[in-house]
Amino acid sequence: MHSKLTLTAAAAALIAGAAPALAQDASCPIKVGVLHSLSGTMAISETTLKDTMLMLVEQQNEAGGLLGCDLEAVVVDPASDWPLFAEKARELLTVNEVDVIFGSWTSVSRKSVLPVLEELNGLMFYPVQYEGEESSKNVFYTGAAPNQQAIPAVDYFLEELGIEKFALLGTDYVYPRTTNNILESYLQDAGIPSEDIFVNYTPFGHSDWSTIVSDVQELAADGSFVGVISTINGDANVGFYKELGAQGIDAADIPVVAFSVGEEELSGFDTSNLVGHLAAWNYFMSADTPENEEFISAWHEFIGSEDRVTNDPMEAHYIGFNMWVNAVEEAGTTDVDAVRDAMYGQEVPNLTGGTAVMNANHHLSKPVLIGEIRDDGQFDIISQTEEVPGDAWTDYLPDSAVLKSDWQELGCGMYNTETETCVQIESNY
Repeated sequence: MHSKLTLTAAAAALIAGAAPALAQDASCPIKVGVLHSLSGTMAISETTLKDTMLMLVEQQNEAGGLLGCDLEAVVVDPASDWPLFAEKARELLTVNEVDVIFGSWTSVSRKSVLPVLEELNGLMFYPVQYEGEESSKNVFYTGAAPNQQAIPAVDYFLEELGIEKFALLGTDYVYPRTTNNILESYLQDAGIPSEDIFVNYTPFGHSDWSTIVSDVQELAADGSFVGVISTINGDANVGFYKELGAQGIDAADIPVVAFSVGEEELSGFDTSNLVGHLAAWNYFMSADTPENEEFISAWHEFIGSEDRVTNDPMEAHYIGFNMWVNAVEEAGTTDVDAVRDAMYGQEVPNLTGGTAVMNANHHLSKPVLIGEIRDDGQFDIISQTEEVPGDAWTDYLPDSAVLKSDWQELGCGMYNTETETCVQIESNY
């Protein structure tokens, strides 16, 4: 494993000491691309990630920069427009000549960017939970794969709550659809019949939830204990949770566990009717650790408000950024191929305790947390695992079960263990 490096005085000394020998390999300033929606339906979630990156860049510059250079954040707005993500990524890599990109939220935006990254050999850190079923040499996935969020959440519903019927409600795009395909297979393997699994998709920004929430209530008409697995994304969550309250549904009757609702989303509306509903993430602001206390304090100072919350994708950017800094230091250059090689085995402390580790499949090992919504919009952490390695390919879809990703030894993100061949991944986006 690589040694742990964080933004401390010791790290700053290492940076300063390395600068003279490494300056010839670095073009100053080192440019960090920030590819997050600042307008449109996803701005509710992504604007904070832009601000997080600005804070991390500022902290690194205060700690002495990198390879003898200052870092410069280059911010663009893809405006919740999926094709525009590809255009802005190309602009960052070819016009702005950034050394790395931190960005995207939805999987459809990431899929849009992917061909550009692979064509131009760019490097992106993707900080949001996603559906898996992907492993690109040009992306490091610092959010949760399904086995680090969705499946543990379903296990909690089955084992701890005794849920008998499931409503899988999602926004209509690749992340919810693929995640729910995995969960349908997983639930059926666990003995839940297909007729007891209700699946529904709605467009981005959907606002009229009355019929869908009524349909969920109908599932429970025979007295069955129904649970909702929510992959609803963006500002559509506001209307969904309001409708739950309007129809008098509380967590004791029909609990909801969300994969795209965290502290940032809850800060936008009244949570009094949501107390007891759940979310599954790898981080909650309420985690009681010295690292988290320091992170929250730095965030409040940077953003100029004690009221601004932190959330899981912010921690993912914190982990990814620090791993990238450490890898650049180790490689002595920002060259993408050299940095990629130095990423494997990098370790950074989680903000919830323990250590995140970057694996050869470009996914992290990190803990899984279940949080229960409080009336102040924060979460009580009611379950936390040890570090779980993220799977690029699920065991619960037949075509994926035979695949593995290993960029370090096999140089392949889609290795078929039965044929012992590397399958060429072709993007259709």
